[in-house]
Amino acid sequence: MAIPTDPIWVDTLEALTELCQRWRTQAAIAVDTEFMRSDTFYPIAGLIQIGDGHGCYLIDPLAFDELTPLTELMLDEQVTKVLHACSEDLEVFNTLLGAVPGPIFDTQIGAAFAGCGFSLGYAALARDLLGVDIPKGETRSDWLQRPLSVAQLKYAALDVAHLLIVYGKLLQRLKTDDRLAWVKADCADLVEAARQPVDLDGYYTRVGLGWKLQPRGLAVLRALSYWRETEARARNIPRNRLMKEPQLYELARQMPDNINQIKRIEGMPRRTIAEDGETLLDIIAKALTQTPDQWPEKFDPPLGREYGSWMKALKAYVASQAEAHELPSEVLIRKKEYEAIVRSAIEGEPQLSGRLNGWRFDVIGAGLLQTVQQVRAGENA
Repeated sequence: MAIPTDPIWVDTLEALTELCQRWRTQAAIAVDTEFMRSDTFYPIAGLIQIGDGHGCYLIDPLAFDELTPLTELMLDEQVTKVLHACSEDLEVFNTLLGAVPGPIFDTQIGAAFAGCGFSLGYAALARDLLGVDIPKGETRSDWLQRPLSVAQLKYAALDVAHLLIVYGKLLQRLKTDDRLAWVKADCADLVEAARQPVDLDGYYTRVGLGWKLQPRGLAVLRALSYWRETEARARNIPRNRLMKEPQLYELARQMPDNINQIKRIEGMPRRTIAEDGETLLDIIAKALTQTPDQWPEKFDPPLGREYGSWMKALKAYVASQAEAHELPSEVLIRKKEYEAIVRSAIEGEPQLSGRLNGWRFDVIGAGLLQTVQQVRAGENA
């Protein structure tokens, strides 16, 4: 059966409503987005693509005042939304619709569990599974221009034309290997994480050098990070345009009390100094009035070299399990999860983070706990 690849433009509420009603009778639809973000904090949706096995529909978000039918479709629990490497797409929908689609099936995740490779691009996956070449020449196009070029329209349509076929082939492999539940759980975790409210107060914990600061400096870092996050959103500009992490850290470390001191911080944007310098000084001064009971707790420093053997043993165990299950080790555990296990063992009873208590517990979780206990016992012998 020939797969339809011709783009079908959708820019009226009547057409969109009719299509969404039809799509809500299907078990699955293919979904993709094209967006722009070079000068903004939030992604600007330029196109929503949906493939239903009968056509490739290109929804023009710029043509609509409201997209209720699309929102209802994206939230319909009876319709699986099939996407590839979907984290940015989920953010686009959350910005455009105020809703994160679900349930989803991410074919990049599915491909990793089906033995196709870790972090595989869609073009490579379609080529491997279907023998189809999907051009990527329009990736960096201006998706907000109107009209879109013929090349853009064809490119956008091809991004969803074969996606349901890829999905079907992955489902077959995953069911055969009894791994479909694993993929569904990981995809559900993605949706749940995307639906969580943003913790603006906690953004300071993401600053890489924050562990070097004492609690008083962390109080300053917390206040500055909160300001940067809220202002970037309010002004709809990239957060790094206000300042990057090294400058946040230096402000918190040096705690300047005048503009000249801020000017001497390497890399501080001149515009931020001119427009927001006094505000930054006020934020720092106010943070310094906090009492010790209001200060954040000091960060854990990076693990010392003395725990290198612990990490090596854990990674060796995961590598053996990954080989036994014919899986990339990256889908089983993240670097931060290794470190969390070691830190918990240093402090007392080793613990596993949330993900490792799900289906991963039987695959690697129990073994990780046993491994770190054995290593600790050997060190203390």
